[in-house]
Amino acid sequence: MNAEPLFPTLQELWIYPVKSCAGLRLRSVELLDTGLEWDRTWMVVDEDGEFVSQRELPRMALIRPRLRMGRLELSAPGMLTLHLALDAAEAPCRVRVWDDALGAYDMGDVAAQWFNDFLQPPPGVGPLRLVRFDPDERRLSPLHWTGGAPAYNTFSDGFALLVLSRAALDELNRRLVLQGAAPVGVERFRPNLVVGGVPAHAEDGWARLAWHAEGLPAEAPAVELELVKPCSRCTIPDVDPQRGVPDDTVGPVLRGYRRDERLRGAVTFGMNAIVRTGVGQMLHEGMRGVAWPRR
Repeated sequence: MNAEPLFPTLQELWIYPVKSCAGLRLRSVELLDTGLEWDRTWMVVDEDGEFVSQRELPRMALIRPRLRMGRLELSAPGMLTLHLALDAAEAPCRVRVWDDALGAYDMGDVAAQWFNDFLQPPPGVGPLRLVRFDPDERRLSPLHWTGGAPAYNTFSDGFALLVLSRAALDELNRRLVLQGAAPVGVERFRPNLVVGGVPAHAEDGWARLAWHAEGLPAEAPAVELELVKPCSRCTIPDVDPQRGVPDDTVGPVLRGYRRDERLRGAVTFGMNAIVRTGVGQMLHEGMRGVAWPRR
């Protein structure tokens, strides 16, 4: 890896308000200690409180969010738009994300019916409920990846942010086209920060990534992220986000060149990151940053 710092550009900012539903690209967004504001704030669970995702219900990719006038608006083909106040929360409940049992708030029967009507969960998956993260919950990222330092997240798979270089996607698409497949969009990989101006997979070798907003005094704290873990990939990149159906296109190509020895040969694409400084600052598309390599 290059031992010199690189200077990436923040090309795209994405949040995923409802875990495993479609993403929302923003021009600017506030950074919280749990990641980007409103990212993975809501989640769909089964009757036991276990989260469900596109792995079981690929049609979740067709549910599109919008933030408007203090509300989360969710739309899906053939459905009336579901309107949820951003501060709405009904009955407290307990849910589970992987090995973490968490406090949450059920969003009520109307929201639950909307998700059941659209997703039509099979027996053993439904009935479904929509829940909201309890802001008083302090969910830690795995300490063995953070070096023992506390780092927080909401309903993500385990870390506050996912960083991906645009060139990594370009390289994948080059390989797909060579095999006669169509190129895919970045939405299949669900990154929060898409960075440009760096080689493909440069993020694999970064220890830290920092951004400093224009107009701030030089002594103001920058946004600084620590890249702590390669992002291992499941079957979600093989869901067509335009049709909400599986298509086994991406996985076989990734397995051909993205086996990662750091995760015992698992396929990785992008890097998970945690927030070190800059809580409360705004990130903007177009910002110039600096990335320091891992020594």
